[in-house]
Amino acid sequence: MLEVNRREFKYLVSPVQTAQIARRLEQVMLPDPHNGAGGYTVRSLYFDTLSDRDYTDKLNGYYQRRKIRLRSYGTDSTLKLELKEKQGDYQRKRSLLLTRPEAEQIQNGQYGFLLARPEPLAQQLYTRLVTECYRPRCLVVYRRTAYYLRENDTRVTFDSRVASSMTALDVFANAPLCPAFCSGQQTMEVKYRGFLLSSVKAALGTDLGMNESLGKYNACRESWMH
Repeated sequence: MLEVNRREFKYLVSPVQTAQIARRLEQVMLPDPHNGAGGYTVRSLYFDTLSDRDYTDKLNGYYQRRKIRLRSYGTDSTLKLELKEKQGDYQRKRSLLLTRPEAEQIQNGQYGFLLARPEPLAQQLYTRLVTECYRPRCLVVYRRTAYYLRENDTRVTFDSRVASSMTALDVFANAPLCPAFCSGQQTMEVKYRGFLLSSVKAALGTDLGMNESLGKYNACRESWMH
């Protein structure tokens, strides 16, 4: 099991802002080794209850929230089932590494194999998925460019070309997708433990505006309503 505990802040940024901030971050942070020339693809299949509890909790601004998602970074060795829990700006993300057959079972609503896994998180996820009737609800796909520092577990990510499907719910299939944001807007996420280093804060600049209460899952769900 993998676990990450950090503060997290999200912003909507334009392509121009992204380029300017990224140039400054390159002076004080390290590029993620997976970045390549244009970042890397992230595919996330979000699950929700029949009453869309997780979606509406975020919509209603509840202090405590959670999300369950199946995430792929493009290879079978990077498949994860994640439980992300938030209290305000603080997040706790726990992940199970999955094989491709296990991931296929999850997205088909077959959760029984989790009971044979030794991790306590597997038992917890099974209970929630089954007793609260979680089902796949939205596939979210985007390109990510990331920077990091080991100090304070600091990470800044830029997510572009955010798009989704509520009909083709398969992390392994290429399907037509609906863009989530207009005018090429991207999301920037700033994550760290304790406090944000002054060098990173200076690189981010002062023209970001307010921390946005946004999430790609909710934004993508709402894009299908217009």
